[in-house]
Amino acid sequence: MTVLIDPPDWPGPRGLMWSHLVSDSSLEELHAFAARLGVPGRAFDRDHYDVPETVHARAVSLGAEPVSSRELLRRLIAAGLRRRKRHDPGAT
Repeated sequence: MTVLIDPPDWPGPRGLMWSHLVSDSSLEELHAFAARLGVPGRAFDRDHYDVPETVHARAVSLGAEPVSSRELLRRLIAAGLRRRKRHDPGAT
C-alpha cells in the first residue's frame, strides 16, 4: 500500500505548478493521507488529489513515494482505481 505523488509539472491556479496524489491500493488510504497532509476534500477529482507544489516536499516527508507522472498513472490503472471522466453525448 503506497501513496504516490508525481512532480509538480501541471500549471494551475494561483500561478502554481501542481502534482497528483494517488494511492495504489485504495481510495480510503488516499483520503486518510490527504487528511494528514491537510489537503481539503475539494482538491479530490475522481481518483486523485490535485496538490500545489508547496505541498510536494511535505507529502514526501510524510511517506508519499515520488514517481514520474507516467509511473503514477500506470500504477493507478494497475490497482483498478483509475476513474475516467464520463463522456456526455449531449454535451457540445
